[in-house]
Amino acid sequence: MNEQSIAAQLYTVREYLKTPEEIRTSLRKVKELGYEAVQASGLGPIEADELREILGSFGLTMCATHIGWDRLSDHLDEVIADHKLWNCDYVGLGSMPKNYQAGLDGYREFVKVFSEIGRRLSDSGLHLVYHNHCFEFERLAGTVGMDVLLDGAGPQTYTLELDTYWVQAGGANPVEWIAKASGRLKVIHLKDMAVNGWTPVFAEVGQGNFNWPAIIDACRQSGVEWYVVEQDTCQRDPFESLGMSRHHLQSLL
Repeated sequence: MNEQSIAAQLYTVREYLKTPEEIRTSLRKVKELGYEAVQASGLGPIEADELREILGSFGLTMCATHIGWDRLSDHLDEVIADHKLWNCDYVGLGSMPKNYQAGLDGYREFVKVFSEIGRRLSDSGLHLVYHNHCFEFERLAGTVGMDVLLDGAGPQTYTLELDTYWVQAGGANPVEWIAKASGRLKVIHLKDMAVNGWTPVFAEVGQGNFNWPAIIDACRQSGVEWYVVEQDTCQRDPFESLGMSRHHLQSLL
C-alpha cells in the first residue's frame, strides 16, 4: 500500500452525486482530502466523456467501478467502451442478483454466467471483480457461498473484491479470507466495524475494532493493488469520514 493506491469509493458520498455539477463538486472535495483515485459507484446520470473530463481536471484515477447486473449482462460492449475511455481496468459487480442466491445450484449457475462475462472482459484487457456482502457466508450443503465463488475465480474469469466489514458480518475473519484469496484479490474495500450497544455499525477505518496492521499486512502479502475506502452509512459528514479513514491508513504506510 502506498499513497497512490488508496482510493475513495464514491458510494460513500452518493447523496452528493446526483447531477454532473454535484459530481464535479464532490470529486473536488475528494481530491482535497488527499485521494488520488476513486471507485465509481452511486453516481447519478452523467455522460462517460464528461465524467472522464471531470476526473482529468482533478488528476483523479478511476481504479474500479460497480456496474449493474443488467448492463453487464445486456450491454457489455458499452461497458467495455466506457472503461476503456476512463482507462479503468477493473469492472465490478456490487452484489449477486437475488435469483442466484437460493442454494448451491444457484451459486454454481452464477459462477458459470459470471465467468463467461469475465472471459469476454479479459479478452478486451479488462478484469471482472465480485464484491461480497455477508449472505455469501451462509452454509450451503457443507460449504459456504464464498468458497464456491473463490473456486470459480481465476485470471481469465474474475477476481474477488473482499469487503472487510461484510466478511466480519458473515462470521468470517477478514485477515484469513484475504490470505485465502491471495492472487485473486486486486481490489479490496476497507471499512471498520464498531458497536453501538448490541448493534454493529459501520465505522471509519481505525475507529472500530478491526486489527488494521494485520489486515494491511495480509493485503500486501496477497497482492492487493487498490485499497478502497468505503462506508455504507456514516455517523457524520461522509466526506469527513473519508478523510478520517484515509488519515488512519496513512499512519500504516
